[in-house]
Amino acid sequence: MNKPDIFAIYGNPVAHSKSPIMHNYVFKHLNYPAIYTRVHLLDGTQLKSDFFNRKLQGANVTVPHKEAAFKACDEVRGFAQTVGVVNTLVNENGKLIGYNTDADGFLYALENFGKIQTILVLGAGGTAKALVQKFLDVGFTVTVVNRSEKRLGEFQKLACQTASWETFTPSSFDLVVNTSSAGLEDDNYPINQTILEELFDNTKYVADVIYGKKTPFLKLAELKGLKSIDGQAMLIGQGVLANALFTQEKLPKDKILYYMKESFKIS
Repeated sequence: MNKPDIFAIYGNPVAHSKSPIMHNYVFKHLNYPAIYTRVHLLDGTQLKSDFFNRKLQGANVTVPHKEAAFKACDEVRGFAQTVGVVNTLVNENGKLIGYNTDADGFLYALENFGKIQTILVLGAGGTAKALVQKFLDVGFTVTVVNRSEKRLGEFQKLACQTASWETFTPSSFDLVVNTSSAGLEDDNYPINQTILEELFDNTKYVADVIYGKKTPFLKLAELKGLKSIDGQAMLIGQGVLANALFTQEKLPKDKILYYMKESFKIS
């Protein structure tokens, strides 16, 4: 009997991740010989060696290692080449191949909202890079705000507005997105609360890439009566695309989607 393929998710923190539940539920119900686990990785420069030491066939990568994952790859394909950010890794004949499924997963999540044209992105990490580039590609008007100026350099090269907390002047947006880790393991907001309240008084929709808990960011949106989503829809959207890459398109995407959604009913 052949050994099952092994997949994992790398992150710090990673204990909260629902990815193992999602992917293992798919593997079980579609009779695919594979298992999926978590790896708490402190040092992103060790990602490649750890991946091959564990004899993985593929992996997902979450904060804060998505840019390190890009650097670790032997080859990067598709949208990940454009943004320099990788969230999905595949072992292809001993070579580490990188992809980015985050951005398309997020667009899938936005189907929960109505018409959107202007977007404010809070945070300037790997997830923000992927989302901002995709937003610009599909024609949205984007502003990026981060606590400090130093991480905004790459965004300033794109066709979007940028500001630090100190230089930002709140205005009206269709959608405000938190891509930072604020609220994941603490009760922090991704920007000064006073500024956030003013923003929420002048926006239609709110999204947080964090899932599995109602962050202070989402609680405030709820108090303001705004329609909001957490990262679950994005997680499922990117997960379907990642699973298809892991299994070399052997499983129907509609079945992957169905069982990933079902997995949240038992978790």
